[in-house]
Amino acid sequence: MSHAVGTFDVQITPVSPDPEAPAGAPGRMLLAKTFHGGFEGEGAGEMLGLMADRSGAYVAMERVTGVLEGRRGAFALVHRGIMDAGRQELLITIVPGSGEGELVGIAGVFHLTIVEGEHRYDLEYSLPDAP
Repeated sequence: MSHAVGTFDVQITPVSPDPEAPAGAPGRMLLAKTFHGGFEGEGAGEMLGLMADRSGAYVAMERVTGVLEGRRGAFALVHRGIMDAGRQELLITIVPGSGEGELVGIAGVFHLTIVEGEHRYDLEYSLPDAP
């Protein structure tokens, strides 16, 4: 597996709930990201989340476009996050078969950490040999 590391900026925009949505329905947010470092590019996605006290969950789908290892293309990420009384569990994976352009065949996991407000990533990935 190869690694691309760096940082990213993220803008999270809440979407107004449907007026007929029941109380306690998941909140919906739009994601816009700019990646710096080993992967240079942009990301756009949608997130659904629920939070109660110090527990909750979120799911998201995101499409990223940019340059990785000198290859230009795009791929999708799927997010699953759980918080249980403050303990966090997060898994962000590359959606199988979602690679486009020169990133066809990409597979891997996107590791996210937030340190002093800075979003950092370690994209652990594999790519087939260039054709």
